[in-house]
Amino acid sequence: MACDEALLESAANSSIPTLRFYQWSEPTLSLGYFQPAESRKSDPRLRLMSWVRRASGGAAIAHDTTHELTYSFTMPAEVGWPGNRGNAICEFHYLIRDVLLEFNLRTHVVVCGEEKKLGEVLCFLHHTPGDLVLNGSKVVGSAQRKLRGAYLQHGTILLSTSPYTPQLPGLGDATGHAIPLEEFQNRLTTRFAASLQREVLHGDLTAEERLHSASLANDKYDTAEWNERR
Repeated sequence: MACDEALLESAANSSIPTLRFYQWSEPTLSLGYFQPAESRKSDPRLRLMSWVRRASGGAAIAHDTTHELTYSFTMPAEVGWPGNRGNAICEFHYLIRDVLLEFNLRTHVVVCGEEKKLGEVLCFLHHTPGDLVLNGSKVVGSAQRKLRGAYLQHGTILLSTSPYTPQLPGLGDATGHAIPLEEFQNRLTTRFAASLQREVLHGDLTAEERLHSASLANDKYDTAEWNERR
């Protein structure tokens, strides 16, 4: 979360988008910015997870090491999709949908009128416009945070069922095998750059961004003041 915020601050002073993929070193629950901290105690399995509060809104996501892939991208204020069909969440989800189709996974984009709320706490039990679903289950969801016209979008691609959230099947549960993550990431990065018609930074943070993210982690995301603020 600290790295994502550091990238957002860089985007506010840059003209080049960034794209980052990562997985979590331990099972971690991320709460949405406005979500009450007490909500994580509603399920005994969720109470076992480490937790952190995101800078973006939405509901809780269970990040369980190899069971999901997290992405984030930052977009400077001056950059947008040519001929934008809608918001950035929908635009990026269309790209994910197209890449998944190349791996014989046909997902459906939720449209207005198809919204569902199947639970109170977990994001993946909320089907909202732009989300991707497979066999009726949500497999891709995203959220945003804006800063001086630039914005950060981060989201989760559910790869397989986690023991912390057994009610949420992932992509591999539909096919019986895992998608090749490196190839998936490379194809999605290529499509992202092509859709924007410009260069996209993809890789490690700069030394300055790493120092700033370490400071944000220590002073913000590691503190009870931030995580228990609601």
